[in-house]
Amino acid sequence: MTTAQGRVLPFAPSERLEGAEEAASTTDAVALGRRVRHHRRSAGLTLAELGERVGLSASALSLIENGRREPRVTTLTDLARALGVEVSGLLSGGAPTRRSALEVKWERAQRSPGFDGLGIPSVRVGPGLPDDALEALVGLYETVAGLQQQRAATPEYARLANAELRRRMREADNYFPQIEALAADLVRVVDHSHGPVTREAVNRIARHAGFEIEPVTDLPASTRTVTDLEHRRIYVPTRGGHDLRATALQALGHAVLEHEAPRDYAEFLAQRVEINYFAAAVLIPESSAVPFLERAKAARDIALEDLRDAYAVSYETAAHRFCNLATRHLQLPVHFMRISSDGVIYKAYENDGVRFPMDATGAIEGARVCRAWTARVVFDRPQGEVYHQYTDTGRGTFWCTAVAEQTPAGRFSVSLGVPFDQVRWMRGRDTTERRVSRCPDPRCCTQPPPELSRRWQGKVWPSARAHSHLLAVMPPGVFPGVDETEVLRFVAEHAPTGAPG
Repeated sequence: MTTAQGRVLPFAPSERLEGAEEAASTTDAVALGRRVRHHRRSAGLTLAELGERVGLSASALSLIENGRREPRVTTLTDLARALGVEVSGLLSGGAPTRRSALEVKWERAQRSPGFDGLGIPSVRVGPGLPDDALEALVGLYETVAGLQQQRAATPEYARLANAELRRRMREADNYFPQIEALAADLVRVVDHSHGPVTREAVNRIARHAGFEIEPVTDLPASTRTVTDLEHRRIYVPTRGGHDLRATALQALGHAVLEHEAPRDYAEFLAQRVEINYFAAAVLIPESSAVPFLERAKAARDIALEDLRDAYAVSYETAAHRFCNLATRHLQLPVHFMRISSDGVIYKAYENDGVRFPMDATGAIEGARVCRAWTARVVFDRPQGEVYHQYTDTGRGTFWCTAVAEQTPAGRFSVSLGVPFDQVRWMRGRDTTERRVSRCPDPRCCTQPPPELSRRWQGKVWPSARAHSHLLAVMPPGVFPGVDETEVLRFVAEHAPTGAPG
């Protein structure tokens, strides 16, 4: 994904999952063309008259207005001068009229890669096309495209998207300088040099980006935050099981990274990873965290709990951030997991050669971790206790550290590990805890012992608990699982007094 400033974001969905890249440029050209047409008509000029003022033929100007040709910078400057507007007025902003907005939507639809396969006829937009007919065409397209998207958003597609995203993260060692640079710029704005980033610092960062953070008690249940883009407000819950600094920064990340509404699950997932990375990079700035970790490595005393305590973040945030920085700055390959108490993987990353359980697509989300792994053994320890263990696997021996904690969604563990030949840098390497894992051999831990199987064969019928987040990965709507009506009513109720509703 390329932003307006030319930054290329790291998790832009690949062509395999998204289709042609040319859609972005045509989208901008269509919107620009409609703004030029609006200002020309407002000035009472014909195509020929405006063309004469800027040295273009009427046909060439028509191509620009229809979004079929992108004007050069000099041409754009001449157009703005001839129309009596700023260049920025042509380049940005929403559609000037409802009719223009519909025309832009319809043109974008017809140029989208999958339009021909929807069975909707192509219709040329001209002055003779009534507004209600254009409205009906746009509504028809959005309904049909939405149904097609729901069919495509299967668990199989979701797992492929997860696997592809994890591959790109692994290739980059989970380090993305573009997001690091954006986070560093904002940290400098508040003159933060070391220690925890305070809530007031987060508020100042938000104000610098043009937003106010508004704590509320009645946030819609289907959301973690809600951002009112018109009034530049980010609504966050006053309480809950999450660090409100991280929650606010994740919401702000959508704006800072210039995200658009996700078109499918792959893009939704990529955006979630980007905002989590951004929030962690602000809360644990690279400029101070790297020297902190380098000193710990020199002392052979790296510990996630130290990173957690030094920056007043969760253990999970500390683990995520360590994965961002460990390979690039400390030359340490690592693996990370967040799993539920029944062993199911919710998040994972690796570049150290460990073999996660996975399906035929290469996806690991929803797979069950071996009972001998640190991430599961830690559930037998007191809650919050840091647990260390060596695990012998078919890929070698790995040392891991883990913590299990209670969350509003249940008990989860967060674990981080390194290969045996790198354990000399880690605190807890002197542990005597050791397990052997033969997974994926079912005789390791997934297959019941023979005596139990014989005793209860055919006499037990369990009712499985479905993990809805794995089955319904892309519910109807732009944002998965969000009640749009509830959100819009919430924003309307909280809009500033006197603001248009």
